[in-house]
Amino acid sequence: MDFLASINMSPLLISLKTAIIATVVAFFGGIACARWAMKLKPLSKSILDGILNLPLVLPPTVAGFLLLLIFSLKRPLGIYLWEHYQLKVVLSWPGCVLAATVVAFPLMYRNARAAFEQVDVNYIYAGRTLGLSEWTIFRKVVIPVAGPGIASGTILTFARALGEYGATSMLAGNILGKTRTMAVAIAAEVSAQNYDVAGFWVIVLVTIAFVFIFAINIITMHGISKIQRW
Repeated sequence: MDFLASINMSPLLISLKTAIIATVVAFFGGIACARWAMKLKPLSKSILDGILNLPLVLPPTVAGFLLLLIFSLKRPLGIYLWEHYQLKVVLSWPGCVLAATVVAFPLMYRNARAAFEQVDVNYIYAGRTLGLSEWTIFRKVVIPVAGPGIASGTILTFARALGEYGATSMLAGNILGKTRTMAVAIAAEVSAQNYDVAGFWVIVLVTIAFVFIFAINIITMHGISKIQRW
């Protein structure tokens, strides 16, 4: 009990808050981009895939450095956001959200697009035959059928955003109570040779990751069985 009382729990709260907002942004953005990709020609779709999946193949520190260059207060965009909206991205909590969103976004996009591509086109043709608009078909036909894939993408996105370290430390830094997430806290505690505290945060992250992976399997199996009955 004394050990737990001595631990500052702000990294857990910051990580959860960051991951939730990053997941919401990636959820709607990923679905919108996946729907857009369905309408593109192969060449255009390949270019879009390359751009949106780039954070998935780049080291997170590289993504964080690029974000740092873009949103620095010495750069036009950073200056504009600060002068007009008093929004500071570098070394701030919004930087945590931005870094987590950028790094986790490809997981949502890829899962949503794969789920949409697996939808039987006969359902779409049937909806058009009934006189439904494209938006209604997408909302009432495509989304429900692609639900398990979208759910899996959402959970993976949340888990990835929760454990993001490289881009976050590069862009938002390591400010206790402000930008220190659990992943950043682990690195900081290891550097300070506080292995007990670092181990505590590792256990918390592993536990949450396991719960979400378990949830992926349950949701996916339930969704598949539901589609098969349908």
